[in-house]
Amino acid sequence: MFKTIVTMTVAAGIAIGACGSAAADEKQPVKIGWAAWSDAEFVTKLAAKLITDELGHEVELVQTDIAPLYQGVSRGDLDAMMMAWLPETHADYFAKVKEKVTTLGTVYDGARLGWVVPKYVPEDAIASIEDLNKDEVKDKLKGRIQGIDPGAGLTRLSEQAVKDYALDGYKLQISSEAGMLTTVDRAMRKEEWFVATAWSPHWMFGKYELRYIADPKNALGKAEQVNVLARKDFEQDNPEVAAFLSRMKLPIADLEAAMFNAQKTSYEKAVDQYIADHPDQVRAWLAKDAG
Repeated sequence: MFKTIVTMTVAAGIAIGACGSAAADEKQPVKIGWAAWSDAEFVTKLAAKLITDELGHEVELVQTDIAPLYQGVSRGDLDAMMMAWLPETHADYFAKVKEKVTTLGTVYDGARLGWVVPKYVPEDAIASIEDLNKDEVKDKLKGRIQGIDPGAGLTRLSEQAVKDYALDGYKLQISSEAGMLTTVDRAMRKEEWFVATAWSPHWMFGKYELRYIADPKNALGKAEQVNVLARKDFEQDNPEVAAFLSRMKLPIADLEAAMFNAQKTSYEKAVDQYIADHPDQVRAWLAKDAG
């Protein structure tokens, strides 16, 4: 889907030969890295579709873990990534590469991390993380906090939260997004109590009735923004794509609706639907006149 435009570009590069570095750069695919998180998958595939269909550049999507993404962009192995959660979640990763990358823009802001419980759990039983220390709550939760990937910023912050709130007797279950969702789905079907690490935007808030519990110590951070990072020379090498990525911004409500649609259909169909439903927004990203 993302490699259909390259033939003409390569032919043009051969015809021009060594007359200019721009032609040589144009025939190279734009390499965008992403980790297997629902929000990252949607925005990355949406960008790739528009870069391919509207800007005529081949796109190569590279899926890997979050740490290699930061390393790949800083080394120039990847052109960009669209999921830098800042200022807190990915603070450690960003600090190591900030002098070697360029921030193109913010894909969405108002993102957040937290721990969730199902809405059928009474708020007078669990209103905040502090309530997890109640003996009856600990018994109901079986001393487990369902987590995600070991390398995720949310995991690092959740491990610290366990310490900050002195949650003795609890174990943070390291897993993956898929593993966390399986736990949530199974427990919701049986109306069992659970607490899970989570983030917004995410499609699960469209499927399940969940609520965040309070974090009075701000152990999991406050509101975040999700930025696009690029390798240092990307703006010079590919100004059209860099400018597009710098303008691409989605309201969180629109993103969560699209992610939920992707779960019901597919990411490809959800991307097509989003483009069809938001023509003015897409034109603004592409800097095209409404006419």
